[in-house]
Amino acid sequence: MERKRITIVGVGLIGGSLALQLHEKKLSSKLIGVDSNKDHAKKAVELELVDEIMSLDEAIDQSDIIMLAIPVDKLVKLLPSIMDKIEKQIVIDLGSTKSQLVESIKSHPKRARYVATHPMWGTEYSGPQAAVRGAFENKAVIICNANESDADALEWTRAMYKKIGMHLLEMEAKAHDLHAAYVSHISHITSFALANTVLEKEREEQAIFELASAGFESTVRLAKSNPAMWVPIFMQNKENVLDVLKEHIAQLTRFKESIEKEDNDYLMKLIEEANKIRRIIK
Repeated sequence: MERKRITIVGVGLIGGSLALQLHEKKLSSKLIGVDSNKDHAKKAVELELVDEIMSLDEAIDQSDIIMLAIPVDKLVKLLPSIMDKIEKQIVIDLGSTKSQLVESIKSHPKRARYVATHPMWGTEYSGPQAAVRGAFENKAVIICNANESDADALEWTRAMYKKIGMHLLEMEAKAHDLHAAYVSHISHITSFALANTVLEKEREEQAIFELASAGFESTVRLAKSNPAMWVPIFMQNKENVLDVLKEHIAQLTRFKESIEKEDNDYLMKLIEEANKIRRIIK
């Protein structure tokens, strides 16, 4: 692949990890960072995630590719104005929800220069110092509404994701948001709720620390995730999140009632049903 001048807007966990891969796979001739957080911008340069920091307008003028790795509420506001300013640049976002974003520019005259993507990777940490080398290898990336993007924009995006080790899936934005609610968004809500439950019931923080097993740590790990990222995701995907949350609450109620009634057989059945997840997750 020909090296490109690439701008990453938002050089935190996702943007910073992507920057490491773009450098390592020799996909960028120049890597420009844009970040409204001055501390993040400074840190991204110190860590050599990007070659330099610029304003958004300067970066657009000097780039072939513009990659957006910012919270989805900011994405919806920023994307239309970026599309107004580009010529032939390719614009790619990495947001966790897609329907509102795709809708926001569906009638834009330069819509075809935009590719909607969601790399299915993340950690509970944030900021450029959280960037992980090799983060995206052997993970899935979803490309949404591919038929609405120009062939060259799509080709470069697919090749870039393959080069950094990802396998590609394609689906419509609405289908993506539904599936994301079930495999990602509910996991975070459950983790946040469990953390709040334990903190409410267990006032002695030292006891939590001393008793925490690997099971508890893995279940509650996501509760450390950045609220500035997750509140907009839940709000933008409200309908699907409420749907899966309703089902989750119903499942919790079944466990509660079986224990209240000392119904060992039903409790056994519920757990055996849950064990079938082994078919999907080894």
